[in-house]
Amino acid sequence: MKNHDKDIVWMHAALEQASLAQQSGEVPVGAVIVQNDIIIGRGYNCPISTNDPTAHAEVMALRNTGNTLKNYRLTGCTLYVTLEPCLMCIGAMFHARIERLVFAASDPKTGVCGSVMDIPACSQLNHHLQVQGGVLAEEASQQLRQFFMQRRQANRFA
Repeated sequence: MKNHDKDIVWMHAALEQASLAQQSGEVPVGAVIVQNDIIIGRGYNCPISTNDPTAHAEVMALRNTGNTLKNYRLTGCTLYVTLEPCLMCIGAMFHARIERLVFAASDPKTGVCGSVMDIPACSQLNHHLQVQGGVLAEEASQQLRQFFMQRRQANRFA
């Protein structure tokens, strides 16, 4: 299977995680971490339900993977996430030594992998990772649009 085909398979798994977030009333962002063609970590947004501002999908997947591997260094891993990471999340990926990041939808408000800033392109940083954006972007964008449309409608009738 080609890399692009694998990216699509793993991004579908991240979209499933995003659906779990949505079912919990959270913004639908999901992430999975893959090593050697096996999902070894999963996470989805849960800052509201956990009262934890750091409980973004990427951070939850990093925590899950670290516990699985019994190591805070996640070398040789690819993180798939349905929305372009924020500054906090890309920083956590750098500290974990994620090798590759694949994201779906761009985030024009807080995305730091090309939208607002491009942190991975910063040559002064001590770690570098490969970045691929736009994988299943329309599916992820649609999921987010639908969530916020439903939220606005619920608020209108409340």
